[in-house]
Amino acid sequence: MKNINQFIEEQIDAIRKTVGRGKVLCALSGGVDSAVTALLVHRAVGDKLLCMFIDSGLMRKGEPEEVAATFGRHFGIPLQTVRAGDRFLEALKGVTDPEAKRKIIGNLFIRVFEEEAEKLGDFAFLAQGTIYPDIIESGSDGKLVKTHHNVGGLPENLNFELIEPLKTLYKDEVRAVGRALGLPEPVVNRQPFPGPGLGIRIIGEVTAEKLAILKEADAAFREVIENNNLSVWQYFAVLTDIKTVGMRDGERTYNYTIALRAVDSTDAMTAEWVRLPWTALEAATQKIARIPGVGRVVYDITAKPPATIEWE
Repeated sequence: MKNINQFIEEQIDAIRKTVGRGKVLCALSGGVDSAVTALLVHRAVGDKLLCMFIDSGLMRKGEPEEVAATFGRHFGIPLQTVRAGDRFLEALKGVTDPEAKRKIIGNLFIRVFEEEAEKLGDFAFLAQGTIYPDIIESGSDGKLVKTHHNVGGLPENLNFELIEPLKTLYKDEVRAVGRALGLPEPVVNRQPFPGPGLGIRIIGEVTAEKLAILKEADAAFREVIENNNLSVWQYFAVLTDIKTVGMRDGERTYNYTIALRAVDSTDAMTAEWVRLPWTALEAATQKIARIPGVGRVVYDITAKPPATIEWE
């Protein structure tokens, strides 16, 4: 990347020229990529920007409320929240293939944006926090790893012109731009979260029951990491499609297996699994194993490559 301040000025100028007198919707997820995108676009077009957070029901426990509070407190940019959890669950009913899930989620996100844009007025542009690894992994070089919802998951008949000021940057470069723009450090360092959300951290079909289990397991894991003051680039829980025999209160159970994953990386193109303290893993396992529907907890020690960071 060029000089950070030069990059910022070039992007602001390019956005301003592209938008002209038009209006922009920004897809805000709460992550650093979309937050930096929102700040760049706001500096370019001011009150011609409206940020929209679509609550797909696939976010982590407490996250929709956290996004709204953080955004309102720090950015001072209008934010509209759209509750669409039931629509996403219905669209994912019976779907087990991870690529199909990613495309369904990406397509529905855009359709919801289009519907809301029609209600609000003439928004010709959609800004989103696409970064370079999203494009690479989605097969821009002919080698598909996984479809990112904001790239290969977009419908062909898109009613917006896209604005993607970060699409040439890696994650560490995005964080550097965020700091230069004055983004609060907790937002700059927020761990990555996939656009399709928990929809790709549930192996197999996504259901309300599985979502409820995974949200509790993920929250328990995050609580342990934070309470132990552990510095980890990204950590999360996965609800696998494997059920195993166990025991609870002296009786046989047949419940889901939760996999925990913690990795360190800089650019998200490669990652190394983190050697978490045994005491932290034990504490997380004890909390998660008490969640109804969970029968076993395992820890993923696979690097990227050969694995990807996410399981789907």
